[in-house]
Amino acid sequence: MMFNQSGHSHMTVTHLSGGTIRKQWFTEKDKLRDHLLRLDPESRRMRFGMSVGDKFIRQYAEQTSQFQSVVYGYFVGREMRAAAELRMIGTSWRGEAEAAFSVERRYQDSGVGTELLGKTIVASRNRGIERLYMNCLSENRRMQSIARKFEAELYFDHGDVVGKLAPAYPTPLSLWSEAVDNSNGFVMAVLEARLQQFKPAA
Repeated sequence: MMFNQSGHSHMTVTHLSGGTIRKQWFTEKDKLRDHLLRLDPESRRMRFGMSVGDKFIRQYAEQTSQFQSVVYGYFVGREMRAAAELRMIGTSWRGEAEAAFSVERRYQDSGVGTELLGKTIVASRNRGIERLYMNCLSENRRMQSIARKFEAELYFDHGDVVGKLAPAYPTPLSLWSEAVDNSNGFVMAVLEARLQQFKPAA
């Protein structure tokens, strides 16, 4: 199914429930790590498809690279409270990619997941992704509901639900949208680094 280009998904900065959705810069991998560590056991299982511990999450976040994934985060203050990860399948962005989402319990059912999915679809379109897969457990109703909002085709595969959609080709607007996201993410990362420099020692 083709993604509908109308709506708010092209917005480069989204303010929602007191927070901001923007792209994570490559120097901010600790933000994703800390967010995933804060997930409660059930949210972790929904995100990874199984129960995982802190060691697994630390290793997972460390392996995340800007060359293999694109991460959008929902930031409240300096902390990432939700994340959308677009990860390449194989060695090239061309062809297929996988999207994964996680939202801390306090911010669930607030529309954050839908906004993050919109950003992810724009990013996949700009990379020429032909198929975007969204794997989730069969009981993950939130994820399935979000996928249906973007006309994803859902089917069962070995007990899991796989959402599949075909993003549209890149457009000047989608390319501009992500370019602004890149600028916003870089500026916020630089400001965060400068604030850390001047933070009093404990």
